[in-house]
Amino acid sequence: MADPKGFLNHGREVAKSRPVEERLKDWNEVYVPGSLLPIISKQASRCMDCGIPFCHNGCPLGNLIPEWNDYAYREDWAAASERLHATNNFPEFTGRLCPAPCESACVLGINQPAVTIKNVEVSIIDKAWETGDVAPQIPERLSGKTVAVVGSGPAGLAAAQQLTRAGHTVAVYERADRIGGLLRYGIPEFKMEKRHINRRIEQMRAEGTRFRTGIEIGRDLKATDLKKRYDAVVLAVGATTARDLPVPGRELQGIYQAMEYLPLSNKVQEGDFVAPPITAEGKHVVVIGGGDTGADCVGTAHRQGAASVTQLEIMPQPGEDRAPHQPWPTFPMLYKVTSAHEEGGERVYSVSTTHFEGDEDGNVQWLHLTEVEFIDGKLTPKPGSERKIPAQLVTLAMGFTGTDRDNGLVEQFGLDLDERGNIARDADFQTNVPGVFVAGDAGRGQSLIVWAIAEGRSAARGVDRRLAGASELPAPIRPTDRALMV
Repeated sequence: MADPKGFLNHGREVAKSRPVEERLKDWNEVYVPGSLLPIISKQASRCMDCGIPFCHNGCPLGNLIPEWNDYAYREDWAAASERLHATNNFPEFTGRLCPAPCESACVLGINQPAVTIKNVEVSIIDKAWETGDVAPQIPERLSGKTVAVVGSGPAGLAAAQQLTRAGHTVAVYERADRIGGLLRYGIPEFKMEKRHINRRIEQMRAEGTRFRTGIEIGRDLKATDLKKRYDAVVLAVGATTARDLPVPGRELQGIYQAMEYLPLSNKVQEGDFVAPPITAEGKHVVVIGGGDTGADCVGTAHRQGAASVTQLEIMPQPGEDRAPHQPWPTFPMLYKVTSAHEEGGERVYSVSTTHFEGDEDGNVQWLHLTEVEFIDGKLTPKPGSERKIPAQLVTLAMGFTGTDRDNGLVEQFGLDLDERGNIARDADFQTNVPGVFVAGDAGRGQSLIVWAIAEGRSAARGVDRRLAGASELPAPIRPTDRALMV
């Protein structure tokens, strides 16, 4: 145990954010650089090293949280990094992007503020990079087997790294022009600077992983041809079919899916554009969808100089405390204020869009909405609550409904789908097609980054078992696992 009285002597302290007026002028991460390290030892000491550490169950990766908390408390950063990497390939990603279900499951959180597990995690990995404790792990010998990984998001990268380290020759195929999937083009720079991805890619290249960008399987290369070239294939193509909003006026100009809007700002940061082709500058912006993707749109619009930003959510506003039906240690739905919400804008709950109104040139100008309420378990419009708000740029951030079916990949492989429209797989993450595996959102449905990495690691074990007859790779989860309702 780090410090038997740590949770009694120290309150919860989190990373400090840069002032809003400062961070809106750039795209750098919102937190003050170096603000965590002076406090992280005390924060790690708050961990009680519980007899049953529910934080393990809260994390799909099964992170060894009390162990690396103890090392962080003692400032043994090399040992902390080793324990952190034992279960997680990319803690610098999860330490910045994960909503931290582990903290919701923290035993201390029953009646006190939980341990700052996420902040401890990111401090450990940032220190490890600084001190050179993150190095390529080159396999001692090669198996002679080849694997194609389709998709370079967190699931694909995790599977690729695990399989490369097992001695297989791995090539990652990515349809975009750069590696990273949604990490690259779905997550704004102010949430995670892309240098973190670049650093991992270089490590993976040094280990032997090969990368092929600008190739879409199903269009540029037939799935059947890919299968002939490799001994196994891992599909980590995500759930990229966005949920649409079929209301009158949807065809007006200025209404975009979030993933049509967000990547363009990332491309500006990469140097591809001087200014984004779609910008919020000087416009009244409406974001439909109250989740993290919607918040990313809000923060992006602020930095582009929007005249106003309004975020709409059809569900009621969550409470600030756990609801009775979401007891500890489950992951509760709570009212969350992200860094983007701190920067301004209005959030409107319990409303539904009825239609859009445009100008004579076909550009969206107004969004008409109505308040809704639950009646007999159904969301029902409130009579007389209709109104309209200015909307010159609208982004739809309402989630995703499944993997891409337009490129022919599913049909060319002959893959079965489950009842939710995801690619079906067995306990080894193998599809109905022998030698073809699936990991991440493509098989699970839209989910968290920790689930993606955990699935990538588990699918890699399934591939290794098929190719080598047995596997020493860890398998943190099964396809049917549901860690504490996340």
